[in-house]
This record gives sequence, structure tokens and C-alpha cells, in this order.
Amino acid sequence: MFALADCNNFFASCERVFRPDLQNKPVIVLSNNDGCAIARSNEAKALGIKMGDPYFKIKHLVEKHQVAVFSGNMALYGDMSQRVRWVLEDYAPAIEVYSIDEAFLDLRAMPADINFDAYAKEISRACRKLTAIPVSVGIAPTKTLAKIASKLCKQYPKLQGGCYMHRAEDIEKVLRKFPLADVWGIGRKSAAKLQMQGLHSAYDLTQKSETWIRNYLGSNGLKTWRELRGNACIEFEDHFEAKQSICVSRSFASEIESLSELSEQVANFCAEVAVKLRAQHSLAGEIVVFAYTNRFKENLPQCYGNEMIHFEQATADTRPLVKQALTALESLFRPGYAYKKAGVIATHIIPEQQVMHSLFEDSALYEREQKITSTIDQINRQFGHSAIRLAIQGNGQIKSSSALQSPHYSTRWSDLPQVSVK
Repeated sequence: MFALADCNNFFASCERVFRPDLQNKPVIVLSNNDGCAIARSNEAKALGIKMGDPYFKIKHLVEKHQVAVFSGNMALYGDMSQRVRWVLEDYAPAIEVYSIDEAFLDLRAMPADINFDAYAKEISRACRKLTAIPVSVGIAPTKTLAKIASKLCKQYPKLQGGCYMHRAEDIEKVLRKFPLADVWGIGRKSAAKLQMQGLHSAYDLTQKSETWIRNYLGSNGLKTWRELRGNACIEFEDHFEAKQSICVSRSFASEIESLSELSEQVANFCAEVAVKLRAQHSLAGEIVVFAYTNRFKENLPQCYGNEMIHFEQATADTRPLVKQALTALESLFRPGYAYKKAGVIATHIIPEQQVMHSLFEDSALYEREQKITSTIDQINRQFGHSAIRLAIQGNGQIKSSSALQSPHYSTRWSDLPQVSVK
């Protein structure tokens, strides 16, 4: 058996952890620059607020129904996600982190006589008790079916956060009502294509032949088809896989026209890329720097530029990465243009143990620089991500609008909640 633990309305639930007054009240979380709704509590969904709705279009609903609105707080969400994972690790021999709010549990080594329905509910209760995050746990013979089982928990509160779906007749009953577009691995585009062929439910898909599925959906679709029929064929990946490209970019709250201000932002993007590289013990052989104007303001001159920098020796050191990124920015920057978005992409990423050093390189200098970088990372982890930074980074903050952001309750000493007892 496999389990899928899915945090319910995760970002909104995180905001409620330290704001108990928001229980049973509508809550939404906004995207970068407070643009769109990216998380909604059940109460907010009931008001008709949809995922991706622009904030300015739903302001009348927010004001009318006193919806609590928050700017995204990724530091808080990342920390709460880690806390949920710590709980999950106590319940399975192996765990595969699928996203910030989802994780698969490998239960194949569990005793055959275990009551999986009770086990799913126990995992959900433990997550709620120890983290205050509501988690839906679905258990089934395949990862795809486990995902469907976890969705049932959200639809039916009587399941008490845990659903064990294994009997053939129960699986068929669920699949007959389950929309194709909601099946993991299908998606809305493929679902629309299949609907033209008369397929509307997950069950309809299972009734097609293997040859038909391969012709219409390819090898990945064939895996989904097999999983829906109860044959586990999507591998469990409990090991960490390094990313092959890393991008850090932002749309700015207001356009930037000066090179110095844009350089500060690009330096911060690049520094964040470097931290991500070191976190996965990787090095980048190339970086791409890009900057765009606002294409929605057609009355302004438009500019879309990017520059690529190749390193003779792959690196994850912030200093050379930032230096080369700023050189690239100077080449693509055009005075008189108002830039709305910029970013840095690291590519040609290799594991740090595979780096080829130059025959004439000073190994002692390389080791000293590694120690400096490692020490800076340790200090920043303890005192804040930009406690030590390059001067070009300014205050170390990426320019964005987050006027409605909640405190960093669990990751910043100054934001610890204060409780007074009378």
C-alpha cells in the first residue's frame, strides 16, 4: 500500500495556526505582489472565490464578507511543511516529498494485518495535534489511487481525515464518479481531448485497451491507466534529486528604470540561486539573466532582454555568480525603459563532487573560499537569510508588494507570538 498525505488548503491553514480567531472564517492568501488568490479556505471557496482570481476583481467579496487576506509568507509555509514531514516520518519506512503540501508514504513494508483505515485516520489526527495543520490521508494499492483517496477525505468530513480504498468494488464506485481532469497525470488538456472520445470519468479511462491508451496518451498515460486499475508502476522516490535548473525571478510592485536599482534586485536573485545550489550540493556551469518591461502597458516602450554567462569552472559561490550576473545585466539594460520583471536562471548544474579543477588552481585558496561561504550560510541560517550579504544587495530584500504579510512566527525571533495571562 501507498499513502498520500495532503495538507488541506495549506497556505490558508498555516495562517490559521497562529490566528485561532480565523477558524471557520473565510481566508485567502495572495501571490507575488498581492496579485491573485493562490490559497483559499473552504469558507472562501463557498463565497465563489476561485483559484487564480485577481485580487482587484474579488475585493467586493472580501469587503462584503470580511475575508481575511494575507500576502504570501513562504518562510512560514516552508517551516510548517517541514513540521508536517517530521510527523509523517514517524509513520512510514520511507517518505517521498511531492510538493510543499503533499508527501507519499511507502507502506509496503508494513505488517499485512494492519488496519489501514484506522492508520490513515491516526496519521491525520497526529498531524493536526502536533502541527495544527489539517491533513487528508489516502491509502490505496497505487500512488494514483492514494491521491484519489486523499481527495475523498476533503469531500467527506465523516471520513475523519483518513480513507483506505482497496476493495475492487469500492474503487470502481469511486472511479465512476471521479472527473478525468482531476486524475493525477491527466490534467485538463488531456481530459478535454479524452472527452471528445466519449470519456468523462476515471472509470471510463480504465475500460479502454492498453493499445488505445498508448496511442492517445503515450507511456506516461499508460502508467496512469495501469495505476487506476490497481497495478503500481510509478516508482517511489525517497531519495533527493537535485534540480537541473534553478530560477529566481519576480515581477516588481512598480516598474524599475534605473540600472542601480535593477542591479540590486538581480544581485538578490543571484544570491538566492547560489543558496539553492549549495543546499543541494550542486554547482552551476551557466547562468541566464533576463529583464522585461510590462507588456500590458502598450503605451510604454517594450524591451525583452536576456544574457547568458558561461563559467570555465562550475561554481555555487555567491560572489562570482553575482559579479557575472551584473556584467550580463549591464549588457542587456537599456536606459529609458521601465522594467517590470527580472530574474536569474542557473543551468548546466552538476553535483559538487564532479567538479573538474584546473591544474593550475590554488587548492588552498579554493578550500578557504569554501569555508567562507559555508560559514556565511551558517550565520544566515541562524540570524536571517541576509544577515551577511554583498553590499550590492542593499538591504537584501527582493522588491515586491507584501503589505498584508503575516509575521514569521516560527522562523524569526522577533516575530514570536506573545501571550499574556490575566
